[in-house]
Amino acid sequence: MKLIVGLGNPGILYTNSRHNIGFSAVKLLAKQALAALKKDKQTFSLSAKFKIDNDHGILALPLTFMNLSGVAVSALVKKYKIDSSDLLIVCDDLDLEFGRIRLRPWGSSAGHRGVRSIIDILGTDEFGRLRVGIGRPGDNKEASGYVLSQFNRKEKNKLGDILMAACDCCRMWVSEGMDKTMNTFNRSLPAGRQGAAKESRDE
Repeated sequence: MKLIVGLGNPGILYTNSRHNIGFSAVKLLAKQALAALKKDKQTFSLSAKFKIDNDHGILALPLTFMNLSGVAVSALVKKYKIDSSDLLIVCDDLDLEFGRIRLRPWGSSAGHRGVRSIIDILGTDEFGRLRVGIGRPGDNKEASGYVLSQFNRKEKNKLGDILMAACDCCRMWVSEGMDKTMNTFNRSLPAGRQGAAKESRDE
């Protein structure tokens, strides 16, 4: 069984913020899979079972704040007896260009406090993470305020394609595994332009 967890902060104040792009991706994935996310007090999260082709899994959004993401992920892993290789964390990344997505089977937190919490509480960094680029702020803006802010109008116009690409990546990870999915999605082009590039190659 696979477990896909989108990281973010709960509450209307943070809805659709840059830091919550992991939430947004998993919400869209749940919608695509016709999976209704429901509150589960035992795992401190919203969660739902899903099926992709013949593969079953769990989608989840922690109801802890970002810095305590590991508390919810640990509870989910224990409840559903998830191996670390079957765990995928979807989160934002300041160091990736806006719209670029990158899949990795393990690694450091890269400064992301939600991922750091998961590593600390699980006691391992050997779990998948799908990083969705939000870019770094310009004009010497503080990163802490930037990640909690809303996307601008230009970014919002591209956001749908980016979230669709993230969902496609998650679905392929479930059905095809890590290596094939990495080879498909870890490209130099931002997510919104990957589809167009693929179409041009197929013509």
